[in-house]
Amino acid sequence: MKYIQKLVMFIIYTQFAVSCSNLDDINENHNYPSQVSPQLLLTKIQKEAGKVEGLDPLYSMRMVILTSEENPYQYYKWNSGKFDDYLNLLQVIKMIEEANRVNNTNYLAIGKFFRAFYFYRLTLTFGDIPYNEALSGETQGIFTTRYDTQETVLEGILNELEEAVNMINATQSVNGDLYYSGNMQKWRKLMNSYRLKILLSLSKKTKVGSVIIGQKFKGIFENEPIISSNSDNAQLPFYDQEGSRYTQFNSSTYASSLYLSDSFIEFFRERKDPRIFTFAQQTVASAEKGLPITDYNSYHGGNPIVPYAENEKLVAEKNISKINNRFYSDPVNEPYTLLSYSETEFILAEATVRGWIASNAGQHYENAIKASFEYYQTYVKNAENYFKNFNMNEYLSQESVKYKTENTQSQLNQILTQKYMIMFHQSGWTAYQDYLRTGYPELPQQQQISAPVRWMYPITEYNKNPVNVKEAIERQFGGNDNTRSTPWWLK
Repeated sequence: MKYIQKLVMFIIYTQFAVSCSNLDDINENHNYPSQVSPQLLLTKIQKEAGKVEGLDPLYSMRMVILTSEENPYQYYKWNSGKFDDYLNLLQVIKMIEEANRVNNTNYLAIGKFFRAFYFYRLTLTFGDIPYNEALSGETQGIFTTRYDTQETVLEGILNELEEAVNMINATQSVNGDLYYSGNMQKWRKLMNSYRLKILLSLSKKTKVGSVIIGQKFKGIFENEPIISSNSDNAQLPFYDQEGSRYTQFNSSTYASSLYLSDSFIEFFRERKDPRIFTFAQQTVASAEKGLPITDYNSYHGGNPIVPYAENEKLVAEKNISKINNRFYSDPVNEPYTLLSYSETEFILAEATVRGWIASNAGQHYENAIKASFEYYQTYVKNAENYFKNFNMNEYLSQESVKYKTENTQSQLNQILTQKYMIMFHQSGWTAYQDYLRTGYPELPQQQQISAPVRWMYPITEYNKNPVNVKEAIERQFGGNDNTRSTPWWLK
């Protein structure tokens, strides 16, 4: 395994060129082979993509708070981002090269999926990014790459995903697949469902390039297989062995000063939703009183928008819930999902409300909720302690949960609130991006401090690729590289 890791890192370093020459020239090292099986690369790529993204999205989505210091994500004070995903893309590019070498179109199709996955993440993080010329240092000698418009990038990755779907070959085997064990029909469902996810994120637009968004969504929904059960989830399982443990295992921050936001707890408390018991610990005061862990009055959080010292008082008073200790004490927790059945059903529910497809929004909404409960009841250890006496029909019939068709905005609010509730430690920044796109669910915000809509470009780009990054900033924002400068997808 150590040899494989060295080989993959050697490949990365010898090929690295994103926007500029970030490394000195490296001469060919004949002690390492220049070829590697695509299955080894696939396993590493999936592990990297399946890492739990950690706390930054949770702070930003008002799910957790920090009591030891002021966290910039919690208080919306972030600045520059990083281009680290281009390093991840280098592994993807190498897998595509190796797929071509061994003439296996399935590895090539999966490579195109991960290209789309990372470029999508990059463009929603920054706006315009290097795309067509990116990663072309070795092949074309381009070390200071032009930035493509966000519209160009999004159209490109949608086309790449369609190409990936069409090149799947049921007769070719795939090994090293941690998500689907080589089942290419499930990969086909994932790729199509991810196309739906990208299209829905463009709900403020009618077209992206030559793609008519609602029409394309409808065509996929009506004619292509998509994720249709939890067994189709694109998810990374964890194991109690080195390199495969839960991403946040043994985190000192999780163990010491990380608590839940009361606004997040309230979404569950109001709906008598036992999923909160899997996310939070009882307050110390409640535990000392001997209240059962299924008592909703045992859970209280802090205020995510007040100075952190005010929440420290709640700690002293023993009246604030820590994050459930399983997230840092258990090396094996629930899998991390890149895209789940539950999220897919919420996507379909919203698309129905928007009139993109002729379907039953309420049924998709209920399917999504049921799938989420099934997921946690399946994967969370000792789930019977958390879901004791839970009845799904009673849950869905509550006034606070029951699907209503009063008007479009109330339907969107219902759908996106429940969608938000499935994304604790799941699906990266999706819930925050949904909030930017729709305003739902309603989250507590400091007065006169708006939510950031992007990250500023990395400082390294100003140093090594100044002409192209400045041109991109001028084109998009009139020269103002700011976290509140609105990118194309949100206009």
